[in-house]
Order: sequence, then structure tokens, then C-alpha cells
Amino acid sequence: MMRPVRAYYPILPVLIGYGILFGIGQMVPGKWQLISQLAFFCALGQAFNLFMGMTGYVDFGYVAFLGVGTYGMAVSIYYLFDKGLGLTMIVIGMILAAVFSTLLSLAVGAVALRLRGAYFAIATIGVNEGFRFLIEGARIWNGSDGMIFSRHMKTAFGRETAMALSMKWADVIVFGVAFLAAVMTLLYMRNKVGYALTALREDEDAAKVMGINVTRYKLIAFITSAILAGLLGASAWALKLTYVYPTDVFAIHYTVEAIIIVLLGGAGTLLGPIVGGLIYGVSKYYLAIVLPGFQLMIFAPIIIMIIVLFPEGTVGILKKRVFGTPLEKFII
Repeated sequence: MMRPVRAYYPILPVLIGYGILFGIGQMVPGKWQLISQLAFFCALGQAFNLFMGMTGYVDFGYVAFLGVGTYGMAVSIYYLFDKGLGLTMIVIGMILAAVFSTLLSLAVGAVALRLRGAYFAIATIGVNEGFRFLIEGARIWNGSDGMIFSRHMKTAFGRETAMALSMKWADVIVFGVAFLAAVMTLLYMRNKVGYALTALREDEDAAKVMGINVTRYKLIAFITSAILAGLLGASAWALKLTYVYPTDVFAIHYTVEAIIIVLLGGAGTLLGPIVGGLIYGVSKYYLAIVLPGFQLMIFAPIIIMIIVLFPEGTVGILKKRVFGTPLEKFII
């Protein structure tokens, strides 16, 4: 009985970490926006790591799932605000975000996941741009004009509730998505899905010889990661900002940030995306204050230096340090 329980000890540092972040945001005046930004980066890293970290495949079109998830929430509020559904609209928006990202991941995964390495990366590069041009060219969901629904939220919920949803509860949902991503990662690590993904990450040909249906397990991780990205887009963008423009939500820099966060923290680790998200978020925030206009020029070599010095990520180094100690069972 103790062995299964011990297997899930690593979720405790994740829970404590997010708890501390949330507590700081609530108790320290003026820090909630910084904390919400850090929570977004951690959640983005957790969701992206579930696929990249466990398979070794880099999806350069990952932001497309964030974008369609954003539209899921936008469509719900924009078209249902006058139906008297109340907060049920938010639930419908999250469901639509999950459905949209699932459908897109099935369409992309059915083709791209049959490719490997650089070929997979190249195949996914144009996904976000292609989907953005489709929305703009076919004028789906108002096309390039976007969807602005702040008025719709005030009409549906009232001014105070609408402000609370966008200024606080959207960020609370982001914390929930981040923790859900961590739980899903740990569950996969501790069952046959994780074992299969580890096998294909180390040697895909050998995994096939062993009888593992690698395409099936890659698709499971791909869809799960996409759904989490969709939920993140619905909460951290649509519900928080109350508008959606395709040029903004399909910007590729979100994918680049996800890659950096995972590499900083440690690909394939549970705690890595949190550490990577904090390092990236705090550095980006304070460099913008101290060196406005020069933050990217300073930040880029710092990131490169950290990744070169710690190729296994900061949590990879931590795992080696705690190996053989009582803390080992908490760090994976």
C-alpha cells in the first residue's frame, strides 16, 4: 500500500510551489499581476512539457492550440451572452476550448506524428500561421476583425462580476490548469503511457521492435498537451483580456517561450516547468524594468548560457544532488 502512495510524493513540491505563489499574490500588495504572469509561464511549460519532455518531439505549432482554446471561450461568451446562462457560459467556453484543441490536435497529429525529429518540427511550423490565415481569409469568427466581448460579459454577469472574472478568477483558473497539467504528467509517468513514451524517446525503433504502438502513445500525449493549452488560452487570454485577435493569439513567440521554459527547468521532469517558468518570468519582468528596450538583448545570452551550462535543466542538476537522500522521492 505504501509503494503506490510514495509514487505520487513528487506532486507535493508542485502543490507547495503553486500554493506559495498564490499566497504571495494574495498577501503582497501590487504583486498579483506579476504572480499571474508567472503562473501562466509555469502552466505553459507544464502543458508543453507533457508532450515535448516525454517524447523528445518539438512542436513549433503549439501556440495554435492556445489560439483555438482562446476562441472556444470567446465564441461561448460572444454568442451566448444574452441567453440567460450566467456562469454556465464559462463552463461551456472551457468545454469548447477543449473540443477545439482536441479536433485540431487530431487533424495535425494524424499526419505529423508519423514523422520524426526535424521532419516533425518542420511539419508543425506552419500550423499556427496556416490556421490564422484560414480564420482571417474565410472570416471565421469575425476574421481579422477579432472578437471583443467585454460588453457582452458586463451584460451577462454585471459589471462587478465581469471585472472579478477577468481580474482574478481567470488567473485562479490558470493555477488550476497548471496543477492539472502536473497531475496528468505524473499520472502518465507512473503508468504504461509514460513507460512507452520514455522508451520511444530513448530509441523509437527499439520501442517498435518491443511491440509498442508508438504513434498511439505519441497521439495520447499530443492530444492531452493540446487540451491543456486550449484551457490555458481560454482562461489566461480570452477570459482575462476579453478580446481575441488572430494575429495576437497565434503569435509564435508563445511556442518559443514554452521551449525555453522546458529547457531551463529540465525536459521530461515534473518540477522543471515550474522552475523554468519562474526563472524565465522573473528575469523577463525585472530586466524590462531595469533595462527597458534592452531586455531581449541581455536576456538571450543569459538563456543560452544557462542551457549550455545545464543541458539537463536546473531540476536535472537538482535530481543529481538529492540522489540517495530522503528528498529523492520528491524530485522527478
